Amino acid sequence: ARIRWSGDFRITGTCSEIPKQESEHVQPTAIDSKSKNHPNERVAFIQACWHKDIVDQSRKGFIAEMANHGYAESDIDIFEVGGAFEIPLHAKLLANTGRYAGIVGAALVVDGGIYRHEFVAQSVVSALMQVQLETEVPVFSVVLTPHHFHAGEEHQKFFFDHFSHKGEEAAKTCADTLNKVRSLRRLDAQQKAAC
Repeated sequence: ARIRWSGDFRITGTCSEIPKQESEHVQPTAIDSKSKNHPNERVAFIQACWHKDIVDQSRKGFIAEMANHGYAESDIDIFEVGGAFEIPLHAKLLANTGRYAGIVGAALVVDGGIYRHEFVAQSVVSALMQVQLETEVPVFSVVLTPHHFHAGEEHQKFFFDHFSHKGEEAAKTCADTLNKVRSLRRLDAQQKAAC
């Protein structure tokens, strides 16, 4: 029987039919994330405008950290939407363009006293996961909802710092994931070419 490599990384055939040399390389090779090994790769950053001054900190932290992984600020396109609820649709439309290797959504969802803000945040994060699974474009979330939020100076400072840190974390995860996805796609192409 002939071995075939399908798009979902399943091998049809028995293990004994896989050449020894190829079967030893299941894991993709590591890539130095600090070198510019991603030519023409773009990332979309979608941010909600509610509490814009705080959410801006995640964007700034994200851009600064992405520079440490070889991405220029010009490699990152910024999109603003009204609130968190609009992020998933924009993410899906951007993913479907084929222009972006990764997409980040950022928002601060707080209790406005009218609805349960946890449900909004959960819906947004679930929808972002669905976009990622449907389009195969990695999507990252900096959509956060605190237990308590007050507009006082102490809370403002805390959330400024917290969102900056979360933006940096998202950038590290984004760069790492894009490297791994790129490696897996190369591995898939190599396997298909070998068959």
